Amino acid sequence: MDKIGVIYCPVRRLFRNPRKRWAAIEAALKKYGVEYDLVTSEERQSVSRLFHMLLRNGYETIVIAGGDAALNDAVNCLMNVEKHVRDRVALGVIPNGVMNDFAAYWGLGYDDVEKSVRSIKQRRLRRIDVGRLGYKAKDGETMSRYFLNCVNVGLLASIQKLRQDTRRMLWSRRVSFAVSLMFTLFQRMTYKMKYSLNETSEVHHVTTLCVGSAHGYGQTPNATPYNGLLDVTVVRSTLLMQHIEAIVLFLRGRLLNHKRVLPYRTRNMTLISDRRMPVSVDGHALEVQPKTMTVMIEPEEIKFIMEEDDKGKKIS
Repeated sequence: MDKIGVIYCPVRRLFRNPRKRWAAIEAALKKYGVEYDLVTSEERQSVSRLFHMLLRNGYETIVIAGGDAALNDAVNCLMNVEKHVRDRVALGVIPNGVMNDFAAYWGLGYDDVEKSVRSIKQRRLRRIDVGRLGYKAKDGETMSRYFLNCVNVGLLASIQKLRQDTRRMLWSRRVSFAVSLMFTLFQRMTYKMKYSLNETSEVHHVTTLCVGSAHGYGQTPNATPYNGLLDVTVVRSTLLMQHIEAIVLFLRGRLLNHKRVLPYRTRNMTLISDRRMPVSVDGHALEVQPKTMTVMIEPEEIKFIMEEDDKGKKIS
């Protein structure tokens, strides 16, 4: 295997030292004989710059030692280069972020660095789907943002920001999400949304909405990032006790059983709100709060390094 490029994104977490974390990753890379060149991203904006640098230098395997947000920056770089360049690159991940949900989908956990490194060494690949969000910037220009995991709208986007903060203090992904939900009990928000999908249109007063290509932080638990479809979960406005019930069902992995939740599966959708909506994409909060947006899926656009199991097969 050719030498790979590794982008390390250090994150300070409670009881976690970035230097010790890299030492553990480095030890695993050496143990399995992975030859690599390392670049370090000291701030979010540098992930894209470093990724483009590795692309220009011909690396065919690029690994993000970071979380969902850093992986999202890498995906947006790949989706904005010519297809023949994208097709020669395999993207991998070593979970090292505040949130690592896309890695978790593939069974790659923060605490098992060696498992991620073994996957990189074996270089088993799967072509995966990429979602695309379309919206307008403040100057009216049409913008796109790509995603692997999900787009959160409304309260979900607010929870995303809170979850980033609570995850730095709380180790469990589900517990940090539940605590974030509890914080929002007294600032619940409702949007009158019209959304169109599968040749039908619906209008509801919506508290939260998630469009997921993968598990969407638990809100689209049945989504699969290689079936060419998006899962959509719409949570209609709830009373206080219904909101608490939704938290309980989420912790049990049964959010879709809530009577105020509407699940859909589609290839694309449009969404129009009566007012501007907070939106986050794979953990990144959009600077613009749009009133109208479109979401679609682009099937099998990226080669992703995964663990060998029944979720994938090796491709050349």
